[in-house]
Amino acid sequence: MGVFVFLPLVLPLSAWPIARLAEQHLHPRTATRLLTAVAGVCALCSTLCLALLVVVGTAQLPGNPLPDGWSDPEVREAVPYDEVAGKTAIPALLGVLVACLRALWRDRRTRRRAVRALAGLRPTSVAVLPDPVPYAYALPVGPTGGRGCRRLGTRCGGRIVVTTGMLSGLAPAERRALFAHERAHLTGRHHRYLLVVRLAELANPALRPLRSAVGYTSERWADEEAAVAVGSRRVVARAIGKAALTSRGVPVPVPGPAAAVGPVPRRVAALLGPTPAVRSWPPLSTTVGLATWCAAAGTTASALSSANSAVTLFLILKAATPL
Repeated sequence: MGVFVFLPLVLPLSAWPIARLAEQHLHPRTATRLLTAVAGVCALCSTLCLALLVVVGTAQLPGNPLPDGWSDPEVREAVPYDEVAGKTAIPALLGVLVACLRALWRDRRTRRRAVRALAGLRPTSVAVLPDPVPYAYALPVGPTGGRGCRRLGTRCGGRIVVTTGMLSGLAPAERRALFAHERAHLTGRHHRYLLVVRLAELANPALRPLRSAVGYTSERWADEEAAVAVGSRRVVARAIGKAALTSRGVPVPVPGPAAAVGPVPRRVAALLGPTPAVRSWPPLSTTVGLATWCAAAGTTASALSSANSAVTLFLILKAATPL
C-alpha cells in the first residue's frame, strides 16, 4: 500500500477550489448534485482508509482478537509509520462512527418531534400554525408518516410548515413564492443532500467547505424552482428578503430546509441577475471547468487509492493467515 493508503485523507483538499466556484458559476441543481457526490465519495474513501489502518493498528495491541499472523512484520511494513498511524486510526475511526451515528439519531429525533408537534392538525400537505413567531420550513415527512403525501395525492413526500406570523408579513404573490420554495425543497429531496454532506464533514473535516457550499446551492436551487413556478424572479427575491427580515433573530430549530436560510444578500442578488444556464458539465476552458475537473480527478484518485489499498491489504492478510 505504501503512502497511497494516506491519500484519501488529504485528497478532499482538491475539492476546495470547486466549492466556491460552483456556487457562483454552476446551475444550483448541478452544483448541489456534484458537490454532494464528491463529498460522499471522498468521505467513504477516507473512512475506508481509517478502517485499513485500524486493522494494522489493532493487530499490534496485546490480547487482540485478530489472527497472530496479522501482526507479522510483513503486514506492518505495508503501512508507513505503522506504529503511530495504526494506533492513531483506532480512536479516529471510533470518533467518526460515533459522530455519524449521533448525527443520524439527532436528525431522526428532530423529525419525530416535528411530526408529534403537528399531530393535532389536519393531514394536509401544508400546515399553518397559529404562531406569531415567523418561520417556515420543509418537513420531509408526510402528514401521517412516510405515506402521508401519497394518500393525499401529492408527490412532495413531506409537508410545508409555516406560521401565521410569517404569512402576515408577505403579500399574496410572495406567499406563493414561499410555498413554491419550500415545495421545491421537498420535491428535490434536498434534506438528503444536506444529510450526506453533514455526514461527510464528520467523516473528514477537510470536506467542511463542501457542506457550506451545498447548503447555499440547495437554497439557490429552490429559489430558481420557485421563480419558475410563480413566473417572476423579483417576487421570489422580495419574498426571501422579507422572510429574512421578519425572522431575524428568531432561533427556531427545524428538521429540514428552512425559509430565509443561507447568505440572503447573495441569493437576492442572484435572483435579480440573469437566469443561470443549465448545463451538466462546464467546459474545461473555463475556470470553474478546470476546478471541476480537478475535483473529479482528486475524487477518482481517492477512490482508486482506497480500492488499491483495500485489495493489497486483503492479499497481504490472506497470505499471513495460517490455513
